[in-house]
This record gives sequence, C-alpha cells and structure tokens, in this order.
Amino acid sequence: MLTLASKLKRDDGVRGPRASNPASDSTRRVSVRDKLLVKEVADLEANLPCTCKVNFPDPNKLHYFQLTVTPDEGYYQGGKFQFETEVPDAYNMVPPKVKCLTRIWHPNITETGEICLSLLREHSIDGTGWAPTRTLKDIVWGLNSLFTDLLNFDDPLNIEAAEHHLRDKDDFRNKVEDYIKRYAR
Repeated sequence: MLTLASKLKRDDGVRGPRASNPASDSTRRVSVRDKLLVKEVADLEANLPCTCKVNFPDPNKLHYFQLTVTPDEGYYQGGKFQFETEVPDAYNMVPPKVKCLTRIWHPNITETGEICLSLLREHSIDGTGWAPTRTLKDIVWGLNSLFTDLLNFDDPLNIEAAEHHLRDKDDFRNKVEDYIKRYAR
C-alpha cells in the first residue's frame, strides 16, 4: 500500500498542472479513486471487525481485494466465507462490486454469489443504498452483519432458503451446517 501512495505522489508531480485533455479525465477519475482508497484502506484495516480479514493479492491494486468473514455466532458460526470486492473507476459515485465466492445457503446470498445488501445498490428506494459518503468500511461491516443482525428472511434474494427457514428452522440449520462442512472450511 505504501508503494501505491508513493506512486500517486510521484504521478502527481510528473503530471504537473492539469491539462484540458479529454483523455486525462478518465486518468484523473482513476487517480481520485486510488487516492480515496489509500485513505479508506488504512481506516478499514484499523477498524476491522474481529470476524473479518482483508487480503490484497496485489498491494498496488487497492481496488481489488478479498474479504474473509468467519462468523462467531448464529447459523453460520464455524464457517469461513470468502468475498471478492472490485472498486470501479467511478468510485465513490458508484458502489463497489461484491461477490460471495463461497457456496452458501443464505436468504440474502444466492448460491452463485449474488448479494442482497442495500448499501451495495446504486439506486435504492428506501434511501439506504449507496451514497458517496459511504466507505469500504461500511461495506465490510455490512457483509459481516449479513451473518447476524442483517440476516433478513423477510426480503430474500434466495427465496428458497428463506422459505426453507419458515417451513422448518431445524432442517434449515442442518442444511446451513452441511454447506459449511462442504464449502466453507
């Protein structure tokens, strides 16, 4: 991460005053994203929930990271769930793209990794969606909370899992435990 911060400073010095070149607009947008990420990643790493771990496969690419959530309570206790996060060039005007890489039986996460978390929505009717004031820390805490207080059976993405829970809570728990044994260890 220090190498990216150094690179940003060096690039700013090389570019000098901003030119009115349309091609430099996309470069400037990426640069704004990267500058935001340097600050946000430092804040994120200092304030991670104890059940989360962040991994940057390439420390020079803060716009791509993996998150591991290991819930210590509830249905998903004992599992290890991997998420992939990619921050687009237009960040912070648009939310990061997040996908669950671990197969899971969850009402708010499909078996193919799609996630129903309001703050990941660019446009939200209820006003709880993405806003430029949100940060990566909000995303990580939100994903972590999907295993506890944000676990929502009333507004599911995986309708079959939610209906399964309503029909038979014990069998739902057994299926979650089976998925943890098979996919989340």
